[in-house]
Amino acid sequence: MNSPALARADALYDRVRGVIPPAEWPVFAGDIDAILDLKRRRNAVILAHNYQTPEIFHCVADLVGDSLALARMAMKTKADIIVLAGVHFMAETAKLLNPDKTVLLPDRAAGCSLAESITPQDVRLLRRNYPGVPIVSYVNTSAAVKAESDICCTSGNARAVVESLGANRVIMLPDEYLARNVAATTGVDIIAWKGHCEVHERFTAADVREIRENHPGIIVLAHPECPPEVVAEADFTGSTAGMSDYVSEHKPARVVLLTECSMSDNVAVQHPDIEFVRPCNLCPHMKRITLANIRRALESDRYVVDIDPVIAEPARRAVERMLAVKS
Repeated sequence: MNSPALARADALYDRVRGVIPPAEWPVFAGDIDAILDLKRRRNAVILAHNYQTPEIFHCVADLVGDSLALARMAMKTKADIIVLAGVHFMAETAKLLNPDKTVLLPDRAAGCSLAESITPQDVRLLRRNYPGVPIVSYVNTSAAVKAESDICCTSGNARAVVESLGANRVIMLPDEYLARNVAATTGVDIIAWKGHCEVHERFTAADVREIRENHPGIIVLAHPECPPEVVAEADFTGSTAGMSDYVSEHKPARVVLLTECSMSDNVAVQHPDIEFVRPCNLCPHMKRITLANIRRALESDRYVVDIDPVIAEPARRAVERMLAVKS
């Protein structure tokens, strides 16, 4: 590329040349350069989840991480505008923690199978059926569901949140597998909802055994939204941040991350000497976020995230209780 206007974008290519072929880069460079300019002019930041594609994650995002990290980062930004490169519940969480800032979600249809598996009415029914039992709501829920809960959690701090309650019995929703995996590591009786992540529920124990057979010596990392039998076959289980930290600390020669596809690409950028085996599952909701619609979001404030104040206050309280838990 010879255009001076794209010089900044071209300078970023070295970060991602291991995962983005040279022939694809011209498709991204124009939007990247425009986004960098728009962020500067509008005092905007982009928060990107670990499941975003490398051209977003490594080239235009200012703050990156898992749901817990993004929630913490959202509270500290001094930007006027937050663009959430992720899904709807993440944008809602950013808005809960930054009520006076403009929060934009580049595609309003970027949802989540977990968030859609439970309603506020369901939570109220659980509370009536189990009086006095605290309700832990996974961050992968709507603000309206969080508002009906006592405290939130992420996959990275779920065990710490459950144990912080000091209760013998806890309701944990909506991810059944996360709840069962947490129950296996605590002495707490956990009542689980029957929600599942459409990315992680598809992994099986047979998949893990086949990977080990085809790739001797491989290290298998699994997300705790995977079924318990998959977790039992893995070498390590943790949030996306936990998996990334594991790779950085242990530097396995060959590794597989049982989670969303872009996670391996993003970690591989930082570890070019490690072989990443990639039998991943794609999240169709995360992939609705693109450079093009991030650019449109910054150009025309698409789409502004608003939360009813009646819902926002108790939902914010549940998120803040989570953030106060040491993990």
